[in-house]
Amino acid sequence: MKLISWNVNGLRACVGKDFETSFKSLDADFFCLQETKMQAGQLDLAFNGYQSYWNYADKKGYSGTAIFTKQTPLNVTYGMGIDEHDHEGRVITLETENFFLVTVYTPNSQDELRRLEYRMRWEDDFKAYLLALDARKPVIVCGDMNVAHEEIDIKNPKTNRRNAGFTDEEREKMTELLAGGFIDTFRTLYPEQVTYSWWSYRFRARERNTGWRIDYFLISERLKERIADAKIHTDIYGSDHCPIELDLR
Repeated sequence: MKLISWNVNGLRACVGKDFETSFKSLDADFFCLQETKMQAGQLDLAFNGYQSYWNYADKKGYSGTAIFTKQTPLNVTYGMGIDEHDHEGRVITLETENFFLVTVYTPNSQDELRRLEYRMRWEDDFKAYLLALDARKPVIVCGDMNVAHEEIDIKNPKTNRRNAGFTDEEREKMTELLAGGFIDTFRTLYPEQVTYSWWSYRFRARERNTGWRIDYFLISERLKERIADAKIHTDIYGSDHCPIELDLR
């Protein structure tokens, strides 16, 4: 079973950069998108053999998530069921027979960390949400989680120490989530590998590989033996992020 996650940073723009070719070549069973920046009806995008589910932000041109799936889910929910968090289209949960699949676009703490306090509340609530799902059946959670967890996950850790996505507070929340019973699939398989999933559009960052790994597939610990591979597709363009992949037996 192949799962793909990709922050497309504006799906309409990404479609103009060969998204459909990439989608078809990756041929995933589940294809999760973040930062679609769309409202309903703005793009007619369908693929043979797939159903799609969309969560749009109230604010136009902002945030948003989607999942394309070859399997018909038992149930689909949008958001966490918490009004403070559920107006930005950041979470979709599919329930299948054997697991929950959650795609997430975690809020960015923003310049001068003006949204860090909100981000901390989000992190606590999202962890509680995942643990409640995990009590029922195993969970696969993927998406742009807007944090480089360890120094190996970022090109310049020292100069980014107090920047959004690499604060001690955000990194600690990821540590707490993993300690709650989840596995970072890529880092579990490749503990020493330096590969990034996001590069700024400025300063030729992708060309110079000055990047961050902020896109993840996390899974419940009891799924660990099912991991076949985890990949970061740095050769696929169309966004400032690249797609990431999880293969399960």
